[in-house]
Amino acid sequence: MRTLENLPRHELIGLKVEVLMSENRPEEGIEGKIIDEGKSVLKIECEGEEKTVQKQGRVFKFHLPSGHKCKMDGEVLVGRPEERIKKKLKKW
Repeated sequence: MRTLENLPRHELIGLKVEVLMSENRPEEGIEGKIIDEGKSVLKIECEGEEKTVQKQGRVFKFHLPSGHKCKMDGEVLVGRPEERIKKKLKKW
């Protein structure tokens, strides 16, 4: 089960996400469902379009199935999902 504490160790595909802050200003406000994830990017379905957003240099807000919302720095998410599960994470 995905919770606020263990989100970086879980699969992100299928979650609703919003880009709160970005080094690339036009990305701010992008909101939609994560349809794919790579080592350094999230692919977000937004209004019928697929948008690719870098993880590094962004702050995201995730909407969890439990109804909770979680704000997270993209730096924590950099890395392949299967490798991120094994990493020892600093308190984010």
